Amino acid sequence: MSSPFDHPVRREHTCSVKFDARKAVFGTEDVIPVWVADMDFAAPEAVTQALAERAKHPVYGYTLFPDSLYQSMIDWFASRHAWEIQREWILMAPGVVPSINAACMAYAGPGEGVIIQPPVYPPFFSSVRHSGRVVIENPLVPEDPDTGDTGHYRMDLDHLEQCAARPDARILLLCSPHNPVGRVWSEEELGAVLDIARRHQLVVVSDEIHCDLTFPDKPRHTMLANLAGPDDALVTAVAPSKSFNMPGLGLSALVIPDADRRKAMKTVFESMHLPQCNPFSIAGFEAGYRHGGPWLDDLMVYLQANRDYVVEAVGQRLPGIRVSAPEGTYLMWLDCRELGLDDAGLKRFFVRQAGVGMNPGISFGDPGSGFMRLNIGCPRSVLEEVVGRIEAAL
Repeated sequence: MSSPFDHPVRREHTCSVKFDARKAVFGTEDVIPVWVADMDFAAPEAVTQALAERAKHPVYGYTLFPDSLYQSMIDWFASRHAWEIQREWILMAPGVVPSINAACMAYAGPGEGVIIQPPVYPPFFSSVRHSGRVVIENPLVPEDPDTGDTGHYRMDLDHLEQCAARPDARILLLCSPHNPVGRVWSEEELGAVLDIARRHQLVVVSDEIHCDLTFPDKPRHTMLANLAGPDDALVTAVAPSKSFNMPGLGLSALVIPDADRRKAMKTVFESMHLPQCNPFSIAGFEAGYRHGGPWLDDLMVYLQANRDYVVEAVGQRLPGIRVSAPEGTYLMWLDCRELGLDDAGLKRFFVRQAGVGMNPGISFGDPGSGFMRLNIGCPRSVLEEVVGRIEAAL
């Protein structure tokens, strides 16, 4: 039975980074782009309608954040995640990446340490370094190194304790669910993180932008805030951008229960004259959280089928490559180390011989060496072509 997600949406010549930057990134336009973390699906119709309705008003001036915007977010997280957010905790933000940058400046001084857990989303590194703070790496480890199952990771909590005990450590940047390895952290793991943060007075900045993107057959996401106490130093970053495929609209939110920490973040934003309220971002944000639920549920069923197809196809048709089913996100972490290529050679192989454009694992930190990140947020026919090209190249 055909799905609406089976029908391709042409994205070339729309100034799409994913499609129209192929020449700049890969040196050729002759690659299937399965890299940037947005999906090739039309956003929920309610989002498109809300944007069109706002466009009918011919003045696009400076705009306030309406109460209805906050309420849509509060209602969504209460319903979907059993998380009760108070209105005054919410600080609107111009995206999760700017928020991570701002958090480094708000909660750590120049030269102080910020803990990250590679392989991890590249802006975790750049946000720390560009703000003049110091990266402290707490690498993830395979769940069972003895069996070679490198697709399923766990936190090294003993090493995290050592990192947190450093006199310069101030912040832990947590990626939950994790990009790129696809882990949905368990309550036990998250509780241990909170315990370590309490003992060493760390501010935990929890990037939970993928919180809605967990598969029906895997554990549900637990908001770290649901395990935290009132005295925990916690900043939660969320957005509808990944959930409803509208990252270009740019609007996100921070939930910061503590008034002083909220003020510190607001001060950083104001020092850069951020955020500037975009009327279209506001319309899309509210429409997604108010009306996007059924679309999201259908999406996750489709993505699960895509995920299972890739796992089976890699296992049966792509010798030298291994992959495990992620628990969340629409990203898959391909272990290509058995191909015997260095990272530059690996990228050349996929681009020049297979004609497939993915994110090199090394861009997620040294533990990503030998891996590639595949975006499965696309029609099945695209993934079939990707697998076919890689199989032919191998």
